[in-house]
Amino acid sequence: MAGGSDNTAAEAPPCPEEAGYPGWPPISLSGIAGALLCGCASFTPSLLPRGWWLQGLVGGLSAAFGYVVGAILGWFAVTVTGRTPSAATRRRVSIALAAIAVPLLAVTLWLGQQWQVELHELMGERTPDSYAWVRILLLGLVIFGLVVALVQALRWLVRTLAGRLAPVVPRHLARPLAVGLVAALVIGVNNGLVWRVLVEAANSFSSLTNSATKPGDSRPAASERSGSPSSLSSWDTLGRQGRDFVAGGPSQAQLTTFSGAAATQPVRVYAGLESSPTTRQRTALAVRELQRAGGFDRSVLVVMTTTGTGLVEPANADALEYMHNGDSAIVAMQYSYLPSWISFLVDQEKAHEAGRELFNQVYDAWLGLPAASRPRLMVSGTSLGAFGGEGAFSGLQDIRNRTDGVVWAGPPGASVLHGEFVDQRDPGSPEWLPVVDGGRQVVFAADASDLRRPAGSSRPDVLYLQNGSDPIVRWTPRLLFDRPDWLSEPAARDVSPDMFWMPFVTFWQVTADLPFALRAPQGHGHSYREIFADAWAAVAPPPGWSARDTQRLRAQLATPGE
Repeated sequence: MAGGSDNTAAEAPPCPEEAGYPGWPPISLSGIAGALLCGCASFTPSLLPRGWWLQGLVGGLSAAFGYVVGAILGWFAVTVTGRTPSAATRRRVSIALAAIAVPLLAVTLWLGQQWQVELHELMGERTPDSYAWVRILLLGLVIFGLVVALVQALRWLVRTLAGRLAPVVPRHLARPLAVGLVAALVIGVNNGLVWRVLVEAANSFSSLTNSATKPGDSRPAASERSGSPSSLSSWDTLGRQGRDFVAGGPSQAQLTTFSGAAATQPVRVYAGLESSPTTRQRTALAVRELQRAGGFDRSVLVVMTTTGTGLVEPANADALEYMHNGDSAIVAMQYSYLPSWISFLVDQEKAHEAGRELFNQVYDAWLGLPAASRPRLMVSGTSLGAFGGEGAFSGLQDIRNRTDGVVWAGPPGASVLHGEFVDQRDPGSPEWLPVVDGGRQVVFAADASDLRRPAGSSRPDVLYLQNGSDPIVRWTPRLLFDRPDWLSEPAARDVSPDMFWMPFVTFWQVTADLPFALRAPQGHGHSYREIFADAWAAVAPPPGWSARDTQRLRAQLATPGE
């Protein structure tokens, strides 16, 4: 027993807060200092306006991160110096921290209110009446307390294991081995239990949603639609988003009213997860369905990769059909029913596989047609659909060789081709709106003014729509520890110039913006509805299409359901 006590005493110096406390580890004062700094930093502006509860969540997580970092730095300082602060020193530090915290939090809350007002004004929204600081602080403290309690429990477990190991392993290895065992336990529980439970719950919920039908959607009668009596894909197999796609869109009467000329029934083809068991078989079914519905006889044919749930962005499809007065065909395929962010985390390859298989099989069928009778072949997709659509191509030359144009909106930050184009941008052009090779072949746009081109210039081969304030475009794990170019360059038009990068804090701020990206006003966040008129006018307009027509179409798209 004496030998065990000697080994424990000879370990590396403990955290200052641990000296003299053989039981539950005390709160780290250096950790509290880190929590105060990171918690206050979380009030700085992010990409989108935040409500009180979201600010409380971000503040609590950021403060918890600051606590962990501060505690580690405190332990490191004691380890290096070998000096442990006395109880009197701890009391003085505690009083100083309390005295600093009150005015610092007061100033931070006031600045946070001003920044939120600025963000609301940048996006044309009504400014908040109150920042609800009491609720923000309470929620932040609850979240911070829960995380710190977990950290303290892990510290206790490490100390306990180190004490148990000290008599049986070399004393200098006891603590590192205990840390390794606890880390392995945390990783194993997270990957093997927590993550699996979350994914299975999401699968169950999403599968139930997928089997439902949106109110107002009914089985189409037109033979040009999947799910119709003439279709090779039954209505019940298309999934919620597929049924909404084939049942929706402008009618022939609406198209005729808009154009002033007799319209054609647009072709909309869709294969759901239940339409065929494998991706390749669903793709083959979609191509046969496209042939049956007359899709290859239209003037323009678009392969649209869907989002995680199988969604085809309505405004994207509607804009094309209005523009071409129904002389168009769109083919899409479902590869998942999980929300895009879960699908992206669980299996990115599903999106790439779907985009690659669908385009390649459509392209092969298109290539077998007489050259003079082929429709213009286009590719499009929004969000995870843009990410998946990129999977069909190796680069710009491949896109130019096999398509007549591409429109991708709001690509996730991990999109490979998007990242390559951004990295190749011309010197002086910002990351949030890059110019590639003078904008001759690849164009990035946040609003209609970015699509104005000199008279006589060729149409872009690739068009990316990306708002400066879109967190889906900006989010990447690299935000944890690397400052992105878009936060070191002049700010985007709808991003606060006061936003700046901080390790970990900025990552959580942008992560918290993700669920609200679609709720942002048009032209901000992940909302691209109205700019699809300008996008298709830039890439694939019909003969005689004018700027005035684009304005009329933009107004048409501004009213959902019209």
